[in-house]
Amino acid sequence: MEDLKLRKVTASDSEFAFRVKKETLGKYIDQVWGWDETEQRKLHERRFATQEFSVIQLADTDVGILTTAHEHDGLRINQFLILPDHQRQGIGRACMEQIMSEAAASKYPVKLRVLKVNHQALAFFERLGFKRIGETDTHVRMEKLP
Repeated sequence: MEDLKLRKVTASDSEFAFRVKKETLGKYIDQVWGWDETEQRKLHERRFATQEFSVIQLADTDVGILTTAHEHDGLRINQFLILPDHQRQGIGRACMEQIMSEAAASKYPVKLRVLKVNHQALAFFERLGFKRIGETDTHVRMEKLP
């Protein structure tokens, strides 16, 4: 997918990133903790100020967000969210294949967490070869070795 790219966010992307989170994860967050708009905005603002956010673009259209952290033991994906209208078109797979390829070249595993109630995301990552390595009350921890 040659017209797929990641671009670093600017301050003006904050509202887009929050909207993507609400549209993709809102129903799952609501199931687990209940959606509290004020608390979710505060959490988003903290993360947006401190995490490495990128906007996922397809043909210059913003279609999702990605937040990553390079850690001593691998690459951690904190958020990987594609807007519902752009899901099931190969965008997520192409983006993750690029990320996994870059991590593998550095001999780093890719690590992430998925809400247990998000069966669609769990199945997606398992199809990509991620293995379940643990869980909490709310999340499944997954890893893809290089």
